[in-house]
Parts: sequence; structure tokens; C-alpha cells
Amino acid sequence: MEQKQGKILIVDDNEDLLKAAKMFLKRHFVQVDIEKNPESIPALMAHEDYDVILLDMNFTKDVSSGSEGYYWLEKILELDPSAVVVLITAYGDVQMAVKAIKAGATDFVLKPWENEKLLATLYSSMRLRESRDQVETLKIQNQEINKELNNRFSEIIGQSQSMQRIFQTIDRVAQTDANVLILGENGTGKEVIARAIHRNSSRARENFVSVDLGSITETLFESELFGHKKGAFTDAKEDRPGRFELANGGTLFLDEIGNLSMPLQAKLLTVLQNRRVSRVGSNKETPVDIRLICATNMPLYDMVKENRFRQDLLYRINTIEVEIPPLRERLEDIPLLANHFLKHYSEKYSKNVLKISDAAAARMHKHPWPGNIRELQHAIERAVILSNSPVLQPEDFNLTASSAKEDGQLSLEQYNLEDVEKLLIRKVLKKHNGNITQAASELGLTRSSLYRRLEKHGL
Repeated sequence: MEQKQGKILIVDDNEDLLKAAKMFLKRHFVQVDIEKNPESIPALMAHEDYDVILLDMNFTKDVSSGSEGYYWLEKILELDPSAVVVLITAYGDVQMAVKAIKAGATDFVLKPWENEKLLATLYSSMRLRESRDQVETLKIQNQEINKELNNRFSEIIGQSQSMQRIFQTIDRVAQTDANVLILGENGTGKEVIARAIHRNSSRARENFVSVDLGSITETLFESELFGHKKGAFTDAKEDRPGRFELANGGTLFLDEIGNLSMPLQAKLLTVLQNRRVSRVGSNKETPVDIRLICATNMPLYDMVKENRFRQDLLYRINTIEVEIPPLRERLEDIPLLANHFLKHYSEKYSKNVLKISDAAAARMHKHPWPGNIRELQHAIERAVILSNSPVLQPEDFNLTASSAKEDGQLSLEQYNLEDVEKLLIRKVLKKHNGNITQAASELGLTRSSLYRRLEKHGL
């Protein structure tokens, strides 16, 4: 027997018609709501996400002109522009039907109707609603795909033994749907690894959706990840799918997962277990098929012991773990990365910078690179912009201005304000194991302000 699906709302002032329609339709649809008073439509739509609304054209105040039906059709489409409305009328007036279709109705049925014809109309209308939702989701998915295609640094660069081991892991893991947890310091390239797993998987032709959980506020978490209906909150001006829906069929990358609060961890775990999401403001559940990859720079196992991270969530996300070494532990990869960034930024800024001098390369090998690949990338970009020579020299890189002692104390060779700020941020981040919220609090900054400074300094 075919599983029932679809939610129908019938609005008509004829109580006998409502009861008869519900008795017939509830055998075919999962939910059939009936209502005599059209004034209740806004409240019903706020509470439920209907696939089709059957609306009477003529209520008792206005027996045959259909003006009440037009009014409520307009109101419904104002509340939900993607709503599918089928009008009911006892008058087979062709002009009235044409006007209704032009006004936004999907179809109309005449009283008294034939049950099978009514059923066929509703099924057809329900498929239209599904198509509209899919088109809207596909529009946003295409935007995400274009972001992916425009990503110039999507390839992994490295010849060190540690990176070769990561390549082997990617080869083995990519073709499965196993959940992957990527561990590593800030700037080590966790998202690049996640994208490589996606590109080498059976889902490569589908969407890769990246979410920075560290930059999403508690209040917007559900809306961003699960989507929302129009009017669900003040700024919800239209229906919008969440990241789970956008990643359907593809890969969802949740970065900075260690920054989630315990309540948000519980919400995420529920969705990962059920593989179904409900948009904020809707009771309708949508199944999602995703490959999950998570990343963090935080010590999740220690956090589990301290009751700051759910053990059941950790077990859910870490079927396979990939740990990316910091740049200071893969020094042989620095020349490859540096030349890659040099070529890119020389082209981007139309500069004739051809190489990095041996002296500059030696200086780069001695630098600890606390910001890892991201810091190297920013250092090369800055050097290319400021240099007037085809060969980059040590003085083109601001690598000797500051350093960090092994005991964690600040040591400055010059009192440049930007260098002091950079060192201080590194120290506080290290103290709090990379926790952005705690670091921002100690520095007297908002999370967004700290993120801007991290981006500015390449950390």
C-alpha cells in the first residue's frame, strides 16, 4: 500500500461538505484540516505548512461573485507566495476561473465534485508545490556550487610523509559515506581536506556546503542549519532552506564544531540521528541525505571528560579521524606552498614577481608559523603587493618582527602595534585551546571582532 503523504487544508462555509471531503481525503493524505471561517486562515497557516489549500470561492456574505474567494486567495499568497491554492465553486463560470488562475490559483473544482477527479487535482497540485520548493532550493544550491567552482585553493599541496599519509586516508575514506572528523590547528587547511574528500567521493557532482559554526549565533543556529518559513521570526521575509537541505545528496562540512554549546549539540545530534529536518516555523519534516564532515581545533576528548562536549555526538561524527599536522612539522612543504601562493598573487595583482630568494626561503623555514598555511598565504600576498622586485627578499616578509618564546611569554624585537596585537591574540587563543568565545571574552572583544582580527593577521 502506498504511504500517505501531504497536508491539505479545506476552507468552506458548508459544514456537510467539509465533513464529507475530510472523510474521503483522509484515506489518501497524512493530514486533512477543515475550517468554516476564512478569518482563521492566517492562524492555521502560521501553525502548519500545507501542501494544498482548497478554498471556497463564495462564502455566505457574498453568494455568487467570488470576491471573497479572490480576497482570501490574495491573502494566502501574501502569507506564503509559494502556496498552492485550489478554488472551489458551485458556479461553472469560465471567466471567474480564468480570473482566479491569473490571480495565482493553481486550479479550480466545481461543486458537486467527482471524488476521483478531486483526488487527481490535489495530487497534481501537491506535485507543483514540491516542484516550487525544489526550484527555490536549487537556486541557492547553485549559488553554493558557484562558490565551490571559484575556490582557487581547493587543491591540497604537500609532499611530506605526514601529508602522504593524509592522501592515503582520503583515498580510502572518500568512496564511503563514513562521517569524518578533521582535527588540526587554525590555518592548517581543514576545509581543503574536507573538499578533497568530497571531490573524490561518489557525491562529487552534488553540493558541498560549508558552515562555520563558530560564527553562527545561538539564536540563528536552527534557522541557518535547518531553514525557516516566512514570518517565523522578525527578519524571515521569505521561505529559506537551511544548510542541511542545501547539502542534500552531497556533503555538509561543519567547521568549528567544538564551539557549539551543549543545547545546540543536542539539537544537532537529533537531526543527525533522524536524518530529518524541520524548518523554523514549520512542523513539516524533510528527509536529508548528506555525507557529514566536521572539523575543530579544540581538544574534543578533553572536553567530553569536562562535560563540555557530548560523548554521543563525538561518537556520531568521528567514524574516521584525520589529524592535520601544523606547518612547523612539515617544513618540506613550505617551498611548494609558497610558490603556489606566489604564482597566484602575482597573477591576481599583475606583478612580475618570479621567485623567492634563498635567503628569504631560509628565513621562512625558521619561522614557527603559528597561523600555519593561512599565515603563509597572507605573508606571500603582502610581500607580492609591497615588493618592487622580481625576487622576494627576507625584508619583504615581516617574519622577524616578533616571535613567541617556548614558555609562552611575549617577546618583541620592535613595538609595532599590529605585531603586539597579533602576538597577544595567539597567546590568548593558545591559553583557551582555540575557543573563540573564551578568547574574545578575555580580550574584551565580540566574537565577530575577534574573527575580523584573525582574518586580518592570517591566524
